[in-house]
Amino acid sequence: MVAVPAGPVTLSDRRTERRWAVEVEAFRLSAFPVTQAWYAEVTGERPGTARGELLPVEGVSWWDAVRFCNALSRREGLTPAYEVRPGGGAADRDTTADGYRLPTEAEWEHACRAGSTGPRYGPLDEIAWYRGNSGDRIHPVGGKQPNAWGLYDMLGNTWDWCWDLYDAEVYGTYRVLRGGGWSDEHWSCRASVRRRSHPTFRIDDVGFRVARSTPAARGPGPA
Repeated sequence: MVAVPAGPVTLSDRRTERRWAVEVEAFRLSAFPVTQAWYAEVTGERPGTARGELLPVEGVSWWDAVRFCNALSRREGLTPAYEVRPGGGAADRDTTADGYRLPTEAEWEHACRAGSTGPRYGPLDEIAWYRGNSGDRIHPVGGKQPNAWGLYDMLGNTWDWCWDLYDAEVYGTYRVLRGGGWSDEHWSCRASVRRRSHPTFRIDDVGFRVARSTPAARGPGPA
């Protein structure tokens, strides 16, 4: 887990042409996407189509990612960040919990940029696997250069699920995806790009990474 400092980030959405500023509190984020080996160790399951211990886990839904976070928290004696409501149709986040969780999209973009201001934190071929260099396949984590804060594969290889709803009024329960994947064109592998999908959606270029709040960043209660 990498310590991400507090700081401001400005998010934008091309569809609505909206921009909004967020002050991100300090938190911790996994240096790599969750790998197949880590996912199997915690859950006993090996989803997806490709096989390789150090490949990012893929073929996982947003719900799978939430359940992984809770399972990992319990395994390490931490308080789970999520309470799944009866019936499994919704989840609440306890902001006082010290367990693992998905990053918010503001946290994700702040961490991805690592103080940079351009569309990417480095030359694309040096930092990301995408359609132009991936050979039409997923690659082991950590094969490209990290950003300035030591985070690998923030762009390319697999999209990352984030906690946030994309636009509840228009898309209902659809959740945010960030980062681009191994089959995407270069324009999708940018720090500001937002995608969305249903929380039950599974495909071979979508995975996730985990976050933890620092003690000072935990709020007063459920949110």
